[in-house]
Amino acid sequence: MGACFLTQVAMQNKSNGVTLALLHFSIFIAGFTGVFGRLIELSAPLLSLYRTLMAAVLMSAVMLCLKKSLRLPRSLALRSMGVGALLFIHWVFFYASIKLSNVSIGVICLSAMGFFTALLEPLCLKRRFRFTELILSFIALLGLLAIFHFDLRYRLGIAVGLLSSLMASLFTILNKTVSDKGAPLTLLTFEMWGAALTGLFLVPLWAHAAGVSMVTGRPPDYVYLFLLASVCTVGLYFLQLKVLTGVSAFTVNLSYNLEPVYSILIAMELFAEYTSLGWSFVGGLTLIALSVLLQNVSVLHERGALPSLRKKAADKEKSA
Repeated sequence: MGACFLTQVAMQNKSNGVTLALLHFSIFIAGFTGVFGRLIELSAPLLSLYRTLMAAVLMSAVMLCLKKSLRLPRSLALRSMGVGALLFIHWVFFYASIKLSNVSIGVICLSAMGFFTALLEPLCLKRRFRFTELILSFIALLGLLAIFHFDLRYRLGIAVGLLSSLMASLFTILNKTVSDKGAPLTLLTFEMWGAALTGLFLVPLWAHAAGVSMVTGRPPDYVYLFLLASVCTVGLYFLQLKVLTGVSAFTVNLSYNLEPVYSILIAMELFAEYTSLGWSFVGGLTLIALSVLLQNVSVLHERGALPSLRKKAADKEKSA
């Protein structure tokens, strides 16, 4: 989805091949986030609790090893932890969606983030609505509605997935209000602890009401959990910071539109999900891919990248 545009933008930003390889390796790792939700047999609340708790402990340990400061003003620390609470709720709904349907449905529902962000960001950050964002996000929403309407098996999974997308959108928007007020690693550590403490408060209440043990699952589940928390959470964030030293944040954000593609391809290989996905999924996915491609073109146009890319192409033809 927009891969050629991403490559050209990366070239325009003078990033080298190693940095680009690291960028797409990080996206590939991110693609396993949903896959682990299928591999781990723990319920979504327990999975999310253990992921955030492990990630918070690992982040704190890394910060201490690197001798990084963990100090923040009290108000900023509390705001960061509040943002982390939204992250925990997002992960609970995300993994619940996967368990109620499959990995492909769970990650595709995240494409509704654009629609929710286009509606909520102007309200939260007090800026004007952008008509282009609303139209392109609505195309993606039509793709989800096509899957929802024609494939009755996944309606509950899609509904929960949309709640996950809403929480992810709120997390992203509110994260912007704190992201420039402190060191990124320190803020992330507080967000992870906010997510973990939210889980430690809510999950035991849920487990008691549902009559579920807090210690369940198979031994492999906890191996997968450690990989999810270490590689796909803490490690992924450090890898993204490394990539940002050679590639612009704009290129990274645009490239991460490929994450659902990697997730779906991995899930199809590991779980043969293509056998349970009908034409409604293919049609819906096509609409979502179209919206992402058009969004990429729109962003590139706003950045003034397309005219310069066309000029480079014309110069190359002349030299040839």
